[in-house]
Amino acid sequence: MRAWAWLMTLTAVLAARLRSSDPERGDVPGWVMITVMTAALVLAILIPFREAIVAAVTNALASVTNG
Repeated sequence: MRAWAWLMTLTAVLAARLRSSDPERGDVPGWVMITVMTAALVLAILIPFREAIVAAVTNALASVTNG
């Protein structure tokens, strides 16, 4: 029964937090743009240097497992 009470309290706290007009909460479109731009940068780095990255990771894992 304690777990149920704890869950209800947590739900109430989260609901109150979502309803508040906190200026520190941020905006969703900004975070979506940051996420998309980060994914684009990862792809921009990964595509031309894929073989070098795979070789470096394979070499590092081999040196750790054999070392």
